Amino acid sequence: MEEKKNISKEEEARILDAFKERNWNEIKSADSWVIFKVMGEFVQGFEKMAKIGPCVSIFGSARTQPDNKYYKMAEEIAAKVVRHGYGVITGGGPGIMEAGNKGANAQGGKSVGLNIDLPFEQSNNIYIDIDKSIDFDYFFVRKVMFVKYAQGFIVLPGGFGTMDELFEALTLIQTKKIGQFPIVLVGREYWSGLVDWLKKTMLEMEGNISPADLDLFNVVDTATEAVEVIDEFYSKYNLSPNF
Repeated sequence: MEEKKNISKEEEARILDAFKERNWNEIKSADSWVIFKVMGEFVQGFEKMAKIGPCVSIFGSARTQPDNKYYKMAEEIAAKVVRHGYGVITGGGPGIMEAGNKGANAQGGKSVGLNIDLPFEQSNNIYIDIDKSIDFDYFFVRKVMFVKYAQGFIVLPGGFGTMDELFEALTLIQTKKIGQFPIVLVGREYWSGLVDWLKKTMLEMEGNISPADLDLFNVVDTATEAVEVIDEFYSKYNLSPNF
């Protein structure tokens, strides 16, 4: 028999609270305040992000250390992205996010941080432009900003949060809720298992996606290749950043 996982008293209280009966006044009061908070985050995000110009979002683990090859690669990618005329958007925290902001900052490019308060790992890095640091309480509002204001996603190795952001973008493009933009996965060694599973299990075995869905992203190994994917995508439409 599988051992019971330890649950903290705080988590236990949250579970019990979900089953607690509430009267209409309690429900209305709590939900109304949430609506206003969500609206406030959207307004703040839209106002700041609309002024920034073409950007590329860089994703990856907050746990990646500065001596890791992917940290160094994220820094290099961000620097190249800036030299090619784009700003850089990250989640504003440590690890890959810090590397992205650091690379952009070093080249004098626009360095945006979409910060969120997390229990163990999120703290704003020092390489974000002061006027381009935005704080969020809600993941879903933050994800709207990543997608709405980015001309491309570059995704380095990461955990659940990175996967969440990656598959959010893939789903929105697949279902034509947003226009297509380039999505680049960096590090074949890291992504090959997932890509194989998507092809062999999700597509061939179960038929849960179409063959064309596998063309919604590219897998590369170098910073140069990553930025080339972004450039080549927009060159088809004779588009380029203008700042």
